[in-house]
Amino acid sequence: MAGIDLFIIYLYGLRIFAFLIACILLFLGIEDLIVDLIYWIRWIWRKCFIYTRHRYADEQLLFSKKEKPLAIMVPAWKEVGVIAQMVNVAVTELDYENYQFFIGTYPNDPETQSDAMEACSRFENVHQVICALPGPTNKADCLNNILAAVLAFEKAAAVKFSGFILHDAEDVISPLELRLFNLMIEQNDLVQIPVYPYLRRNWWSFTANHYADEFAEWHGKEVVIREALAGLVPSAGVGTCFSRRALTLLLDEGDGIAFSTQSLTEDYDIGIRLRQAGMREIFVHYSPRDPSLAPLRERRLGVQRRAGQVICVRENFPDTISTSVRQKARWITGIVFQGSLSFPWSDDWLINYFLWRDRRGGISNMIGFLAVMLTLQLLIIWMIGYLNLGGWDFPSVLGNSQILSTLLLLNGLLLCNRIIQRFYFTTIFYGFWSGLMAIPRMVWANLINFLANLKAIRQALAIDSIRKVAWDKTTHVFPSIESSTRRRQLGQILLEQGVITPTQLQKCLESSGRRRIGRTLLDLKMLTTVQLGVALAKQQNLKFHNFNPFQTDFYLLELLGEGLAFKYSILPLCVVSGVLVFARESALSKVALGAISRKLKLPTRQVIAPLGRVQIGLINSYRSDESNLLNSNLPRLKSLFEHDIIAFDNVCSHLLLLGDLAVEMGLISQSVLGQALISFDPLYQKLGNHLVELDLLSVDSLQILLEEQKRQRLLGLSILDGVS
Repeated sequence: MAGIDLFIIYLYGLRIFAFLIACILLFLGIEDLIVDLIYWIRWIWRKCFIYTRHRYADEQLLFSKKEKPLAIMVPAWKEVGVIAQMVNVAVTELDYENYQFFIGTYPNDPETQSDAMEACSRFENVHQVICALPGPTNKADCLNNILAAVLAFEKAAAVKFSGFILHDAEDVISPLELRLFNLMIEQNDLVQIPVYPYLRRNWWSFTANHYADEFAEWHGKEVVIREALAGLVPSAGVGTCFSRRALTLLLDEGDGIAFSTQSLTEDYDIGIRLRQAGMREIFVHYSPRDPSLAPLRERRLGVQRRAGQVICVRENFPDTISTSVRQKARWITGIVFQGSLSFPWSDDWLINYFLWRDRRGGISNMIGFLAVMLTLQLLIIWMIGYLNLGGWDFPSVLGNSQILSTLLLLNGLLLCNRIIQRFYFTTIFYGFWSGLMAIPRMVWANLINFLANLKAIRQALAIDSIRKVAWDKTTHVFPSIESSTRRRQLGQILLEQGVITPTQLQKCLESSGRRRIGRTLLDLKMLTTVQLGVALAKQQNLKFHNFNPFQTDFYLLELLGEGLAFKYSILPLCVVSGVLVFARESALSKVALGAISRKLKLPTRQVIAPLGRVQIGLINSYRSDESNLLNSNLPRLKSLFEHDIIAFDNVCSHLLLLGDLAVEMGLISQSVLGQALISFDPLYQKLGNHLVELDLLSVDSLQILLEEQKRQRLLGLSILDGVS
């Protein structure tokens, strides 16, 4: 009978526990309901009274704004196999030109450094930053190292970035993201775009997929209301752009340290710091009308067009319980525990309210799981009572209490509201089936959040100071199955082609100095410009084209225009299946290639030409009437091309572009030159004068550069005299 007595005591205890849980759930549920009502009232108001008079802005507004320089900052610790793919996809797909990419790595992480260096070797606007301390420190420390490198690059390149963008190594960036930041950062100090996790195709992937449900509602409703009511936008740490004014304030407040190294959620902290300083923050849902400009959209039944095509960040999240708990524990520690210490309650009650909504996670994460456990126990007990197993008649858990019954009824209605909200926001972005599956995933999310809350509490209790928690980052997987191929060395390609011998290669490497290997081999007469062009084309996976620079199509010259032709040193050859094919003496970056395609509104493709061909073609096609050394010899060069192609190529081997020569002589770096070329307009000034104007070259250095270029050309043209 003692067991029966204990069971009855358990039932009474369960009733008291149910009452307490019901009261807390009612309070939290009503609070959520208020936010829901505010969102939907605002939505109806804007639908009926705002967008009946004003149409949604389309992508033409993004394209109308002049590109301002932007810096993308990506911290990377143990991201081998991820960071190179992320950069490759971003640089290939971004519909923007005026930006630089900075990757933060650690001195004791050589694998990630190697990946980053591969990206740097392929793209001149990608830079590796090696942190001062061995890793892992924390994300904020890595970002501070990156920011220092960004500011150093500004001085070296004579440029001032207008926006500073945060991304993680596993992010997939929307093609129009930088254009959106370029539009919004002029009037705002923090711009945040939505983050939508990739939804795993397997319905049973509850751990990975529950992130999609949570972010759909968080960035579909909660952050929208925060910005509308309090002007407060919590940074997600990715897809966030800070204005120069904001970074200056953060550097000033931190005595030269912008990102707080005392927090695991430095991005969240910054949103509050900037808002308390009176800066303007905005959360932007911006959807292009053209579906082709939204390649990251979901294509499923139930997806809403504007929600599905929104400019956003897509990424993979952990798919195992342990990694998910680790990640969420870090968030809880930073926001709930560290945030409470770093940001006491302010004088603004609206900001305080949303701070409370963040910090209540320490309570709601526990209560949600306990409520599920309580519900399961009540169902079991009611089932036993209904079936009358063993003939025992136990008192009702509710005890015929009207108050408790009412509480449970109200909580049931509030739960239905939560289910409807989660279903709706998941459906409009991921589709109807995903919205349905979000309902059972709510239970799984409760378990993950409960375990993460316990881990966060244990972390806080196990250390002397909550500020000393280390960077317990999760392992990332980039959502792409393609692997980046490493660029092969030019010397190895020439050896394989039988153009040079190992002895010649060794001699070349010993005497090259700052010069590229191809230039050295040309000077040593070990290969021709055609052989070099063929090898360069193979290295860059491009086609080689040996064309006549004196035969050009007038229509194509007009189509390309003198400005683009001289800015990028390209010469149009033909149009094949609607694609403009142009020649260049070295590979053009994918960033610049995309910029040319956008300006021409025509797909483009590049081929590699022998050294000097494009330069002669440009002068002959656009500036044949100018008085200079090459122009005066154009007739002789044309005759030489027709009668002695080998001698012509020898002349061309001495024709160097001013920018390439400046890099070769160590007067400027390739990345700084690339940034300078973005603002260069060849229709109004010469490149040398532009570099002097930007203070990248001194007048004396320019004079030395011009004299060396002239000396090289004279050497080449002297061949004409020998032939004639």
